[in-house]
Amino acid sequence: MPRNLIYPTLALILAACGAKPDAGANADSAAAAPPAVAPAGPAADVIPTTTFAPALGVDVATMTKTATGLYYKDLVVGTGAEATIGTTASLNYVGTLPDGTQFDASNGRPYSFRIGDKRVIQGWDDGVPGMKVGGKRLLVIPSEQGYGANGSGPIPPNAVLVFSLELVTVQ
Repeated sequence: MPRNLIYPTLALILAACGAKPDAGANADSAAAAPPAVAPAGPAADVIPTTTFAPALGVDVATMTKTATGLYYKDLVVGTGAEATIGTTASLNYVGTLPDGTQFDASNGRPYSFRIGDKRVIQGWDDGVPGMKVGGKRLLVIPSEQGYGANGSGPIPPNAVLVFSLELVTVQ
């Protein structure tokens, strides 16, 4: 994932955090969700289960937790092609720390990667499958699925990451 620092207006992109999924979404969209939900994961003690990242309006109690400890919430369920392991997804994104500090963004230039090739952080490989083109998803990624104990550039060690994603294309 690119590490350049671009600072567009975070409020516009994350304003959707309180939005409900598209009412016109297909009833089968639940089948397109990421991996099954588990009662506990590696981030159980790292990410509080109540309001988290209040500066961003993120409440993990309203999100789905996967077996790997990643939290996700579909803000808009897309209606196009589905991103799956092995496909190439192009996304617009904004990455922030829980305090609201933005560390990266695509700034309207979609970033493409092949899902499952381990060329991006594990949180993206785990959190993007199941999205459909046109969809918007919020991810809360535990440190182990991000940059871990080393951090990276402006991302401190052991940081939980919050991403707002929009799936633009799937090939």
